[in-house]
Amino acid sequence: MSQSQTAQAQHLPVATRQVGRLAQSLMAMTLGLFIVGVVGFSHIDVIHNAAHDVRHSNAFPCH
Repeated sequence: MSQSQTAQAQHLPVATRQVGRLAQSLMAMTLGLFIVGVVGFSHIDVIHNAAHDVRHSNAFPCH
């Protein structure tokens, strides 16, 4: 980043920075729910078993 871009970024209103953080948080939660919902409950055995094995390898109880 150039010095002028850095200076402009520092003068953003606090609300703008908070909206950016909120948007990033919501996207991360959406991605997580998608992964759990689609992969965890998939009827395709290969995908479901892969997710199941990952849960067990991370010591996460799933059943």
